[in-house]
Amino acid sequence: MKREALAEYYAQCAESFDEKYQEPDLEEDAYAAAEHVAEALADRDVLELGCGSGFWTQHIAETAKSIFATDINEVMLELAQDHDYPEDKVKFAIADWHDLQLPVELKFNACFAAGMWAHIRRDEYESVFKNIRKAIGSGGLVVLIDDNIVEDFTAPTARTDSDGNTYQIRELPDGRRVEVIKNFPTDSYLKKKFASIARDIRVSRNEFFWMLTCVLK
Repeated sequence: MKREALAEYYAQCAESFDEKYQEPDLEEDAYAAAEHVAEALADRDVLELGCGSGFWTQHIAETAKSIFATDINEVMLELAQDHDYPEDKVKFAIADWHDLQLPVELKFNACFAAGMWAHIRRDEYESVFKNIRKAIGSGGLVVLIDDNIVEDFTAPTARTDSDGNTYQIRELPDGRRVEVIKNFPTDSYLKKKFASIARDIRVSRNEFFWMLTCVLK
């Protein structure tokens, strides 16, 4: 799935995107994960990639020093800005994690992304690593949150490509069906991939989410 098509998919489902966080079982895990993320990013100048509707942004804003929340999708950014944030702490901008063009005057010491990593192809890891390192530098903290496979909840995998990337079929509000890349990396795979660029790599999971934290070398 091309990046433009992925952005279009999220634009189409933006209005209903946060409904998943209201699912009884998932809601509990989401708020528990958000608490851990907020703790990890306390007092940090955070670059957020793929902020989406702002669900996670509102939680990390409680503890972070500042947040520059970005998304490729203008519709999502508009939703994200509807939340209440501490005054002058959060700024928003259109940005593509594959080609980050950030204001030179802004300095970051942490990068956060929720729900983004599952949409990165395995052969794109290195380029995304490079962009993150350029943005936050050596010693910067990386915090990632993404989805686990949950029985009777996660959409089935429709296909797996030759590189091991997995894809799902999603239905849009207008009834159209689209193919979306959705990877579910194991702990060992994440640690192996991040070992080349980071130290202090930690992966934890609850039922619905995995969380990775690491410090860039």
